[in-house]
Amino acid sequence: MAWKSVWRVGRVIGPLPCVSQWGRSLCPSTSRTLIKPTRLPTPLLPYACPVTPVELSRTVLRAVRCAVDEGELNVVVPVRAVVTLPGPGGCGDYATNIALQLARPAGRSARQVAEILRPHLTRSDGVADVAITGPGFLNFRLGGGAGAALVREIQLQGDVYGHGDVLAGQIVPLLIPYDIRAEVVADALVRIVAAQGGRAEVQHLHAPRIQPPRIHPPRIHPPHVETPRTEPPHTELTHPEAPHAHPSRPKPTPLRPTPAREDPTPLGPDAGRWALLYPASHDRPRISADHLLQRESNPLFRVRYAHARARALIRNAAALGCTGDPGDVPGDVPGVDELVGALAGYPAVLTQAALHRAPDRLARHLVTTADALLAFQHTVLPLGDEKPSAAHRARLALAEAAGTVLAGGLSLLGISAPDYL
Repeated sequence: MAWKSVWRVGRVIGPLPCVSQWGRSLCPSTSRTLIKPTRLPTPLLPYACPVTPVELSRTVLRAVRCAVDEGELNVVVPVRAVVTLPGPGGCGDYATNIALQLARPAGRSARQVAEILRPHLTRSDGVADVAITGPGFLNFRLGGGAGAALVREIQLQGDVYGHGDVLAGQIVPLLIPYDIRAEVVADALVRIVAAQGGRAEVQHLHAPRIQPPRIHPPRIHPPHVETPRTEPPHTELTHPEAPHAHPSRPKPTPLRPTPAREDPTPLGPDAGRWALLYPASHDRPRISADHLLQRESNPLFRVRYAHARARALIRNAAALGCTGDPGDVPGDVPGVDELVGALAGYPAVLTQAALHRAPDRLARHLVTTADALLAFQHTVLPLGDEKPSAAHRARLALAEAAGTVLAGGLSLLGISAPDYL
């Protein structure tokens, strides 16, 4: 009999045999119901500022339209402008290649097009600075209310901040072998796909069958007798390791991450899952006691410690009679630019993790967010005889938002986020 398990949002159907007892301990979703978190609607901000890549894309198109209307560029305004996180050599919070896209139609170099668009972009609300790097990439640094609006959005959406609908109504079938790492990766993808509005169905490859040795009996030639030929019943041939195809279902996506050589059970559920999820799918996971060390060299410790520090800042601020209030934090505060950029880029990372079936992207982004928060935390509370001010309340709100994002990301990976560490 072919073993098969189907994971649905809200319930689990069918048996899910793990390769061993320790396999089940690292796959908590096999024993509990998965509930898709409800995505809150995007709040209407009190003022318009390009916080997300989508809003920045509209700002870029408006700048191109202004340049065309003023006769600086002779091009057709494109339908959309791609805005992403800055690549190698870039700077700021976001970047776009719109100048490279318009260089040929405009009959100019990409750098000249970028120089034309830069003044229009710097006058936009929510953009503090625009820098040109490389052949003509435009890099944005957010400001003028962008950080405050971002914090308000995270406060309103809570743990479901960053969830989207890019996979709304889609079924994502995953075909995995009987391996502990494949089980853990698929378990995380069930949550990540659900956070994007989809539904992941996990199916297992057939267990290998052990064929008994064949014993060939002596050949005895019977007398020749003519027998009428009968056509065998028609059977549909399928791949021995693939489930039966269904015309209305998408083709299963094979998920074969490089297995671990060691047993991750001694690390415990959280460290064991992190050890299997943090490396890229093609990298072999390193199972060692380093994942349990409470040191700066341990990425998991930094992420959980940063979340615990965010909670501690809230408690200590409450003792001083101070609460968080979203506001603009100056860019000269250590770690603020990196932290705002990491929080703003979190939704895009979740989308890419779901589309590419890569939970390691989410894990690495949580490390980036944690490092930025740990560098920023020392500026949150007043020092000495200093009284709490609006600046402290704005920094506290930003730290609280970072803690919310860290907790939500760890939850999608199936890892706990303790308030005390």
